[in-house]
Amino acid sequence: MSAKAISEQTGKEFLYKYICTAAAVQNRFRYANVTTETDWERLTQEHPWLLTEVRLVVKPDQLIKRRGKLGLVGINLDLPGVQDWVKSRLMKETMVAKAKGVLKNFLIEPFVEHAQSDEFYVCVYAAREGDYILFHHEGGVEVGDVDAKAERLLVPVDDKLSEEQVTEKLLAHVSEEKKGVLASFIVGLFNLYEDLYFTYLEINPLVVTGDGVYVLDMAAKIDATADYICKAKWGDVEFPPPFGREAYPEEAYIADLDAKSGASLKLTLLNPRGRIWTMVAGGGASVVYSDTICDLGGVDELANYGEYSGAPSEQQTYDYAKTILSLITREKHPQGKVLIIGGSIANFTNVAATFKGIVRAIKDYQGPLKEHEVTIFVRRGGPNYQEGLRVMGEVGKTTGIPIHVFGTETHMTAIVGMAMGHRPIPNQPPMDAHTANFLLNAGCNAVVRPVSTTSRWKTNVFTLATLTKATTLFSRHTKSIVWGMQTRAVQGMLDFDYVCSRDEPSVAAMVYPFTGDHKQKFYWGHKEILVPVYKSMDDAMKKHSDVDVLISFASLRSAFDSTMETMQHPQIRTIAIIAEGIPEAQTRKIIKTADEKGVTIIGPATVGGIKPGCFKIGNTGGMLDNILASKLYRPGSVAYVSRSGGMSNELNNIISRTTDGVYEGVAIGGDRYPGSTFMDHVLRYQDTPGVQMIVVLGEIGGTEEYRICQGIGEGRITKPVVCWCIGTCATMFTSEVQFGHAGACANQASETAVAKNQALRDAGAYVPKSFDELGDVIKTVYDGLVANGTIVPAQEVPPPTVPMDYSWARELGLIRKPASFMTSICDERGQELIYAGMPITEVFKEEMGLGGVLGLLWFQRRLPRYACQFIEMCLMVTADHGPAVSGAHNTIVCARAGKDLISCLTSGLLTIGDRFGGALDAAAKQFSKAFDSGMLPMEFVNKMKKDGKLIMGIGHRVKSINNPDMRVQILKDFVKQNFPASQMLDYALNVEKITTSKKPNLILNVDGFIGVAFVDLLRTCGGFTRDEADEFVEIGSLNGIFVLGRSMGFIGHYLDQKRLKQGLYRHPWDDISYVLPEHMSM
Repeated sequence: MSAKAISEQTGKEFLYKYICTAAAVQNRFRYANVTTETDWERLTQEHPWLLTEVRLVVKPDQLIKRRGKLGLVGINLDLPGVQDWVKSRLMKETMVAKAKGVLKNFLIEPFVEHAQSDEFYVCVYAAREGDYILFHHEGGVEVGDVDAKAERLLVPVDDKLSEEQVTEKLLAHVSEEKKGVLASFIVGLFNLYEDLYFTYLEINPLVVTGDGVYVLDMAAKIDATADYICKAKWGDVEFPPPFGREAYPEEAYIADLDAKSGASLKLTLLNPRGRIWTMVAGGGASVVYSDTICDLGGVDELANYGEYSGAPSEQQTYDYAKTILSLITREKHPQGKVLIIGGSIANFTNVAATFKGIVRAIKDYQGPLKEHEVTIFVRRGGPNYQEGLRVMGEVGKTTGIPIHVFGTETHMTAIVGMAMGHRPIPNQPPMDAHTANFLLNAGCNAVVRPVSTTSRWKTNVFTLATLTKATTLFSRHTKSIVWGMQTRAVQGMLDFDYVCSRDEPSVAAMVYPFTGDHKQKFYWGHKEILVPVYKSMDDAMKKHSDVDVLISFASLRSAFDSTMETMQHPQIRTIAIIAEGIPEAQTRKIIKTADEKGVTIIGPATVGGIKPGCFKIGNTGGMLDNILASKLYRPGSVAYVSRSGGMSNELNNIISRTTDGVYEGVAIGGDRYPGSTFMDHVLRYQDTPGVQMIVVLGEIGGTEEYRICQGIGEGRITKPVVCWCIGTCATMFTSEVQFGHAGACANQASETAVAKNQALRDAGAYVPKSFDELGDVIKTVYDGLVANGTIVPAQEVPPPTVPMDYSWARELGLIRKPASFMTSICDERGQELIYAGMPITEVFKEEMGLGGVLGLLWFQRRLPRYACQFIEMCLMVTADHGPAVSGAHNTIVCARAGKDLISCLTSGLLTIGDRFGGALDAAAKQFSKAFDSGMLPMEFVNKMKKDGKLIMGIGHRVKSINNPDMRVQILKDFVKQNFPASQMLDYALNVEKITTSKKPNLILNVDGFIGVAFVDLLRTCGGFTRDEADEFVEIGSLNGIFVLGRSMGFIGHYLDQKRLKQGLYRHPWDDISYVLPEHMSM
């Protein structure tokens, strides 16, 4: 959604802060907000002018139109009068047109004494060609039909507005003394409108007196997609819901998910007590399902509108689904409830992956779903949809929830009739081919298919603007450049090329500014090819002069700049912009430049388009199974244009089942100002001999469909046009609903889907009664063309086979191979990192600390609290032992040689072994073996002496029995206080008594202590068998404690040397004993 209404208070705050005009704007920031929580005493302290202003105005600030006419403005009141006025209306239900809502938010402002002649009307609003300024010399409640009465000035895209233009075009009926003030204010207002990305800004009345300008009432919308541009000025904008619809926390939660996701997640609650709930994939499909529910009489029971699209992750789909399910299961309905999980045929979303999230949510809510008697109907198509439907069906069987599952063999909205009892539910619906089936040849038996003969249509004179852009956008020889590292989309294009038997790939190169020039590997049928990737657009264009199409996967932030850069290259004739959420002001600049240069823009917010047998844009048409099922590998006779990308794929399906197939199809995108219009493409199809009939899937919002009516009426369009505008349900809702597409919102009666469908019907287009009947109408028109000989059957030629990519075959479960690695400690594949089966959020929630994490990753156990503490203590006492030891010394020398951190750390770690730091494992093994064999401590000491071996973990260069190591003492106290038993430690301490009696420094050192104490921990904590405990000692886990701990010290020494800026180390000569062979001495 782009254009969003803001409160009057927010709009005035923007105006007062940022307007730049010579006119004196009065009462700046003099407004106060009142809600149910308002403390009037505190309000007067924050706004002392409430006490000094003699008279005040108060009104609800909840997006209510014509408040004055409705008696919802309190005028010329004192403060007690304002309080009484608010009190009598606060939290009271009020009807505004068809909407019933509660008044809960009020705005108080100073009352401005003025004459009727001081009131004016001004409005700025956006259109495709520029921004219109409406001005009328009479304003106020009785202004009437301003569209008919007001002076109008168009400021074309990218043009500037001057005071002279305003005075000449708008102020003819204004007195001379006010012209200068008004001209300055209107120019300042227009500049504010542009700078802050308003899409609509109305002031009525605007009062001009001798004191200056007063903005009395204001209504405004801003382009919410420009948040990343205007955040510094906007701040955190709250977008209030339309009057009559409450703002629910669940809506805010989904909006927050949407803001944090590259996918699209929308939710609007219409009637939380309703019986019919939807969870629909796709902006266009979501509108179609709502239409069908309302057409079948379910408007009062429709609980929500929403959509999820753009390949949301499993976790995002789970979060969305559980929100819907939590709402469904809050209140029971005497007839039970239905949940419609629908969608068109996806272009690139892995249906099985998204369904996993929904299945998880259903399992979590299976109890409440059964309690509330919820029946679920599912219809979906697209990549891996068969697996998704299978999983959905299985969860119905295992949970006992009635779930009815259908695929592309079933009309998209048929499940609505089933859910509402208007049509029977098939017991075993037929299943289409599996996603994997394109591995096999499409068939050896040639079948008869219809194919167009020479067109019989006459071309008549047409009075609309003449097209200067190309009629044919794509051919079998079209070459393109893809902006962005979209390898999956490119491979899909190449597979399409191959199955269409093109001679060469349609992708000549890729542009990706974030890497250097290189080659990217792709498949062309069975063999591998290299596609060049360039950092610079200029380089790509120079080296591929035959390219005339750019497919831009640039992000919404960079799409404008990259598109404008592309249009500097005359060779480019068509640009497809995939990104959704580009600010409308930027899109209009793109359109203006494209019109000037004769470039056709498809998008923004589109999946693209497809010309069967020739070329496809990015992910259009989905995977090869859908390409084959919809016969998109060769041209048919029907051309279509749609706004929705998902619905365009549904049209591919409908047209392939009812006609000889698609000749060309384009999804122009869901934004208010698509780069090319319905009419642009309808006229291309009219002038294309291979096209015999045209299908248009229009939409609520805008007036572009009326140009088609005009074209039919004036004879410029003579081919049959089947047209349906989705969004008919909007006129049945009591409050305004913004549908999934930014442009899907009617600002006036003529923009409603109902009005446009009727106009098209009156003009002579074939218009079904509902989307349910669209396929039937297409078939009827097509059969008529076959019957009159316009289309003659021809032989079907099977396409070549294309091997499936290994990664996708594995995703479908078609192949298996031994894994190269096995791991049992960590899994990063899901939405949350998992350590040994424990989600990272749980690790922090349980406050497991570093010792707990080490227990999970090293020992695959959740260790007791004392064990985790002991591990952390071991890391602390082994962290460092001064610069003189070999490891620290090496690290320091390496650091002073100018090496990097990793090299220096490695240099230190390489010194760890039996002589330095590696005694933990050895001590644990020696003492364990002696203890387990039943040796007495004295026998163990004597045996080691007899064998000529050192007792590992015994002895210290500095510390002795008389100068004990405090590290050992700290650890000993902890073990004695917390370990269940310490037999191994006690044994080692008895050995120490024997060794220190011979020499005082033969103490149990810190390495030895940690080694034997760790054996006690493993054997007595209750988490390990004896064999498991011994195995961890045997495989070297204890030395890991020293390595991990000492790494902290080595890094410290590295940073210390860098901080001290120490130079290259050279060992002094006087510390080296030079011992050379005598015969070499002088």
